[in-house]
Amino acid sequence: MAAPASLCERFPQVPVAQLLAGFVPPPHFVDARFSTYVPDPAAPSQAAAVGVLEGFAESLNQAHTGKRSWFRKTSRGGGPAKLGVYLDGGFGVGKTHLLASLWFATAPAGKRAFGTFVEYTNLVGALGFEQTVVSLSEYSLVCIDEFELDDPGDTVLVSTLLGRLADAGVRVAATSNTLPDKLGEGRFAADDFLREIQGLAQSFDVVRIDGDDYRHRGLPTAPEPLPREVVIARASESMGASLDDYNQLLSHLVNVHPSRYGAMLDGVSTVCLTDVAALADQAQALRLVVLVDRMYDRDIALVASGAPVDSLFSPEMLAGGYRKKYRRAISRLAAMAVPA
Repeated sequence: MAAPASLCERFPQVPVAQLLAGFVPPPHFVDARFSTYVPDPAAPSQAAAVGVLEGFAESLNQAHTGKRSWFRKTSRGGGPAKLGVYLDGGFGVGKTHLLASLWFATAPAGKRAFGTFVEYTNLVGALGFEQTVVSLSEYSLVCIDEFELDDPGDTVLVSTLLGRLADAGVRVAATSNTLPDKLGEGRFAADDFLREIQGLAQSFDVVRIDGDDYRHRGLPTAPEPLPREVVIARASESMGASLDDYNQLLSHLVNVHPSRYGAMLDGVSTVCLTDVAALADQAQALRLVVLVDRMYDRDIALVASGAPVDSLFSPEMLAGGYRKKYRRAISRLAAMAVPA
């Protein structure tokens, strides 16, 4: 069998068209449909959300070719059609599933984008703001998952982008979560979201989705790390595996734009890392979060030696301004980590 690949040897150069082509629901949600969403009978708002989003998809599909005509249409309830919808709810209530279902339910193919908030900010970093506006203005629907309210600069950037897309007649659907220690612990972020998008707020329908409160679920415990020699052996035995030293990979990520982390993982089904250790540098931690998100989106397994993957972020990081990102990364790392 051929030697495992090394992510540290990959410097992907991704054309603009290919970058945009990657703005689709990740493999983890490739089968998401309204019909496969199972509402909790104890939370009637979940079934109601499906109905609202189906109506939003219908308004998109019935729209005239001229995007601006959509603003003259009416919603299913008889009022003016809205620019966008915002799914407001806590962790684990199926917001991403519903957002992906909306994407799959709308037409035309090739004229709709689906990505996380971070992926859109990375797109702006790769293309520049004006080129991003021009590129996304050709779309009928832009879906933004996990709209993040913890970085003022990025929030202003994306809010400004939404304003320009609104001027072009693009419809928008978004989700977000509050920080875990805020009132309601990640439950309802609508007020924060609407404040940040300012002048666009009145153009959004807020769809509240109830469900189990995030505070009743603790962070998951990761499996015990494997011995270094076992990780190396697994990498050699597994088709589609990569093998890298953890610290070398962290250094390599500095030289690859985050918008290209997904391309760096092309053809990889298992990421093997040796000598994983806790992070001391916030910039390194944020780059690792992006890589973890791209791995999780692609259902990539993680085989690692060193420190447990749920111990990578310090208590200070988990209490700081980016704690939501780090908590999400811990959850995803624990889910991807292969047990002994």
